Amino acid sequence: MQRILRSLPVLLLAGLAACQGESGPRFATSASLQDLMVSIVDPAADALWESVGSVSTAAGVEERVPRTDDDWQALRRQAIMLVESANLLQIRGRPVVVAGGQVEDAHVPGVLPAAGIAQAIAAQRQVFDGEAQRFREVADKALRAIDAKSVPGLLNAGGQLQEACESCHRKFWYPNARQPG
Repeated sequence: MQRILRSLPVLLLAGLAACQGESGPRFATSASLQDLMVSIVDPAADALWESVGSVSTAAGVEERVPRTDDDWQALRRQAIMLVESANLLQIRGRPVVVAGGQVEDAHVPGVLPAAGIAQAIAAQRQVFDGEAQRFREVADKALRAIDAKSVPGLLNAGGQLQEACESCHRKFWYPNARQPG
């Protein structure tokens, strides 16, 4: 009897985990994948990428780095948006673009139409989710670098973030685009 009682919490957790996949929360989506990219991911990633670097002007070279606690806090908010947007990207039922809309870069050679992107994601859903999880891990590295106020860490995470974005886009958004030699 003791053996059964000790096993009961494990069995209950396993049962709950199995049921959650079937009856977990249902999410209503209002924003498309493209909406998430344009409204959350792009601005937040740009804020991180533009926070560190050198800019040449007529007055000389300006080194950009976060200097104040407010600078770091503003970057932290952007990193949190990136981390959490990875979860939003994985919600099932989210359209690629709003109904009647088209892919923003539709005029660029190699960019798939919305239906083609949706088909590619559906055919390789686990790969798409893996790309989103990789994106989340890299965004979390940026968040940790920001919390440590590490400019080198932020710079490194920014490069990895670019790689994670491009990896997914090459697979799902513009797999037929010519790649530079």
